[in-house]
Order: sequence, then structure tokens, then C-alpha cells
Amino acid sequence: MEHAASVDALVAVASRKWGARTALVDGDVELSFAELDARVSRFAGALHDLGIGAGDRLTLCLANGWRWVVAYYATLRAGAVVNPVNAMMTVAEVAHIARHCGAAAIITTKEKLGEFSGSPGVPRHLILVGESAGALDFDMLLAGDAVSSSARTEAPGLCAIVYTSGTTGRPKGAMLSHRAVLSNAVMTATMHGRSEHDRVLTALPLPHVYGNVVLNAAILCGMTLFIHERFSPRAVLDDIASRRITLFEGVPTMYHYLLAEPERDDPDLSSLTRCTVGGQSMPPARMAEVERRFGCPLIELWGMTELAGLGTTHSYLAKASHGSIGVSLPGVQLRIDEGVLADSETDRTGAGELLVRGAIVMDGYYGEPAATANAIDTDGWLRTGDIATIDDEGYVSIVDRRKDMILTAGYNVYPAEIERVISEHPAVSMVAVGALADEVKGEIAKAYVVLKDGSFADERSIIEHCRRSLAPYKVPRAVQFVADLPKTSTGKITRNELAAFERSGV
Repeated sequence: MEHAASVDALVAVASRKWGARTALVDGDVELSFAELDARVSRFAGALHDLGIGAGDRLTLCLANGWRWVVAYYATLRAGAVVNPVNAMMTVAEVAHIARHCGAAAIITTKEKLGEFSGSPGVPRHLILVGESAGALDFDMLLAGDAVSSSARTEAPGLCAIVYTSGTTGRPKGAMLSHRAVLSNAVMTATMHGRSEHDRVLTALPLPHVYGNVVLNAAILCGMTLFIHERFSPRAVLDDIASRRITLFEGVPTMYHYLLAEPERDDPDLSSLTRCTVGGQSMPPARMAEVERRFGCPLIELWGMTELAGLGTTHSYLAKASHGSIGVSLPGVQLRIDEGVLADSETDRTGAGELLVRGAIVMDGYYGEPAATANAIDTDGWLRTGDIATIDDEGYVSIVDRRKDMILTAGYNVYPAEIERVISEHPAVSMVAVGALADEVKGEIAKAYVVLKDGSFADERSIIEHCRRSLAPYKVPRAVQFVADLPKTSTGKITRNELAAFERSGV
């Protein structure tokens, strides 16, 4: 049986196996595996003609759709490294990431053009969906005659640099190898029993590692992938029925909205054989409700950017234990470092920081040797920052997070990044950001602001200030003005004490 040696080769192998079968459905656009492979080759050839090749980085900032898929695989087929970013990010956020990784080109839309034009440190090429002066047109490049072969003269190394925000408030680029991305797709497909008989629907952002695994596993297994640009509960339910979807993949917030749709109006969901959920924990009672409503198992998974996708999940053959994130992927090692909780009550339960080792672990953070050393020890163990337990059967349960990360609707939001932006407001003296529980989104960000003497700002002005610099999902949903912030004796703000403001009503 033929196997792909690189991520882009997945498409070429699939084309030879399933050529005329439908690979991708994006609205009214349907592409067979052969048609997808041909478009990937033509766009890769166009990139070669632009001088983009081995080792170059290409920032990909498009919404979900067939163009994203073509650009992703074409970048890799050209021998370059893909830098996928969420299309919801602001121009400033995308520009910072592109400059940091030294991107040779950016693929985006006219609406995102903004600061890229004429700014220092911008890539050599701007490729836009739609004609624009001073930029290359995506569709015109795709219509060219250049073709790039999928053959490689050497084993591929780096596949992607995927940025994830950290406690410094600036994003770090996780370097993911072709081996890591391929391994994750193969092992995920194995655990979930994915096959050419499946029809999968997703509205997960393709730049996110969860959405990326869904894509690569679909191509690997010969599945038909139905992509939604954005999540709409009614559209998802209607498509499951009309397209006879066998597998839906989403985050807890999506399932919350799906359950909120009137049950009497539900289309026929009998084609579903299983669903997956990840991105943040989901209450077991709500998972059981999904299974009752959808009539199929809901498989929970856990992962992170630094693992190129999943780290643990449940097998589709085993009875899921709701409240657990499953067992390790095949070939992946897990262990608990109890030493990090030596002074904690949870240490007595066997809880500790979850560590992961294996082919799926990132190569490190791009241009950040110190951060890499802090994350991965000399034996290859990645510190996840999550506090967990592992039972005698290997099932993992997340207890808490060491990091201050806020999980809102499946997206990672980091307080330091929001604090950095708010602190730039002229009326702000100090700011701290914490998490509030939210029934729909899991958690939302709330900012606690101390104003400068004699200055004025209201909640609306702070939020509008954030919207100019942050992606919508990072913008705090609430702002509270306080006289001071809790601090240590050294003057460091202690975020874990912000909850006292809620209890006191200050």
C-alpha cells in the first residue's frame, strides 16, 4: 500500500487511489481528489515561479474554504513551510507573525491588505483573493501553466510554524515537522476508525491544529470533507441531514448551540456514526445529552498546538468515559510530574503536570531557544502546563491548568496579550485579565482596570480599543474598574486573586 512521505504527498497519493471521488465540498464547489491534486500542483508551480521554495515561509491567512486547502498543500509541495494564521486576527497581529517568522509571502484577502502595503519587513509577495494594485491575484496564479511535481529529492523536515500566544503576551511559533503532522493524522484516523466511507463535516478553523487534523485525516483516508466557512447551527444540522454526514467535529460551544436548536425542528441525523469534541472540557451531562439527541457516540479528545493536534482521545471501539480525555495516541508516551504540586492538596491524588513525548511533539519554538528549553527537557518530554491524573487503565483526566490561559469557545486566549493591549490605552494605569465562567463559551475574559488619576474611560471605550488590535475572540467581554489590583510583595499582579472582586462585588 502506498504511503505519503510528506504532508503534501497526501493529496497525490489520494488522487492515485480515489481520483474521481469527491474529496472536498465548499458550498457550491466540489473537487475530486484528482482535481484537488491538479490545483495544488498548479499553485505550487506558480509559487516556484515567484522564487518561493525550500525553506521559505508563507503566511496563510484565509477563511475556511477550498482556496485555503489548495494554498496549504501547494505551499508544502513547493518545498516551503506554511505559517497558518486565523483569518479573524487583525492586520497588526498577522503582520507581526509574518515578520517574526520571516515570511516570503502572505496569502490573504483585500480586506486584510491594510498595513502590509509599504510597511517595513513585509514579505516579498502579497497574494490576494481578488484583484488589487500592487498584489498578485490568487485565482490568476492558479490559472497559470506552471506545474510542480510532488517528487522530493530529500526527506522533508519542517512543515509548519503555528503561532500560539504565551504568558509573555506575544505569540510563539511552534515548529511542526512533516513527521509530527502526518503521525497525528494517521493515529487520529486509527483511533476514530476513519475510512473512505465517511463523510465528515467541520466548521473548525483550518489553521487551528484540531481543524488541521480533520483535514489531513480526511485526505489520508479518502473521506469526503464538507467545509463550512463559519459555524451556523441550523446550517450544520441541515447539512448533516441532506449530505448524509457520518462524522461531525466541533468544540463544546458548537454543541451547546446545536442543542439549543428546537428539537422538533431537527432534520434527520441518523447518518451520524460518531462525533468528536475537543478544544476545552465538556460537562459529562451535556455530552450525554448530545449523544441522546444525535443518536451516536461523542468522542472526546485533547491536544495542543505543540503536539500538531491530538495527544489523547478515546477509541471509537471502546466505551467512552465521559469526563476523561481518553488515552494516549498510539506510540505516544505520557507521564505525570507530581513534583510541580509538592505543596498542593491535589498532589495527594496523584495529580501533576501532564508531560508528553513522541513523534508528534514540536521541534521547538521558532527563534525562541529559551522558551523551547523551558517547554521540552533534554529527554524530549514536553511540559503541557495542564494538571492531570492517569488511572490504572491509562485514561487521562484534566484537573486544572497551570497556565493562566482562558479557553473561550475552543480558542486559546492569554491574559498577558490582552493586558498588553489595554495597557496602551492612554487612560489606563494598570490592568489584569482573568477568566469568568460562561455557560455557552466555557470561559470569557474579563479585564480589571485601574485608571490614571484624573483620566476617564468606560467599558465601551476599553473594549473598542481592544477590537482595533485583537481578534474578536480575544476581546474581553467585560470590564470592571477598580481602585487597585492584588499584588505580591514584589509588586507582581496576582491574577488568581481577581476572583475576590466578584465575591466582594467591588
